[in-house]
Amino acid sequence: MTTEVPANSKSQLAYEWLRDRIVSHRFTPGYRLVLSQIAGELGISTVPVREAIRRLEAEGLVTFEKNIGAQVALVDEGEYVTTMQTLAVVEGAATGFSAPLLTKEDLARAHAVNKRLRDSLEHFDPRRFTELNEEFHAILFGRCPNEHITDLVRRGWSRLRMLRDSTFSFVPGRAVESVAEHEHIVELIADGADPIEVELAARRHRTATLDAFLRFQHDHGSGRSG
Repeated sequence: MTTEVPANSKSQLAYEWLRDRIVSHRFTPGYRLVLSQIAGELGISTVPVREAIRRLEAEGLVTFEKNIGAQVALVDEGEYVTTMQTLAVVEGAATGFSAPLLTKEDLARAHAVNKRLRDSLEHFDPRRFTELNEEFHAILFGRCPNEHITDLVRRGWSRLRMLRDSTFSFVPGRAVESVAEHEHIVELIADGADPIEVELAARRHRTATLDAFLRFQHDHGSGRSG
């Protein structure tokens, strides 16, 4: 006797399967998402696939056009800038709210991840650096009590992954500054700084990466990354 898999589990399976292929660029911007093909690949009906696509559409990773259907959202250079600006605000706020609630163990974990970031500078891999960078920041805002704000942060991260593999591919020198700024933010939290001060430091940290990228664009001309 076989056990029927709940519909919500099938929808989650489809969501994770699609999202992984979008953020890893296996499904590139403009790629058409044909429900029947995806359902056949996963061995499920089109209903949970449709639900998964709606979730991805809400996150900005998928668009739906009349007479075309669902497709991976197209890259917009301006959207990268606005996404970074928005992320600076919401990630800063999440870090500020989280700061008073972080434990010594949390800060020790953050220090350990930042050490791995520093060690990675010797043989620099932009994508790996970005992964560790996200791990570091996830610790710092991990105790934010406002789930709506943390959801906005994670959506911003998802959007950035689709827009660019890693900003650090363009401005590798920024990585050195980023590691130093991480130490400063952790020290502020450990010293019991006002949450607003922590929030602003985290916001400036994100904005500095955007500023470095915009300077690169200005010096080298506008370009896209795959």
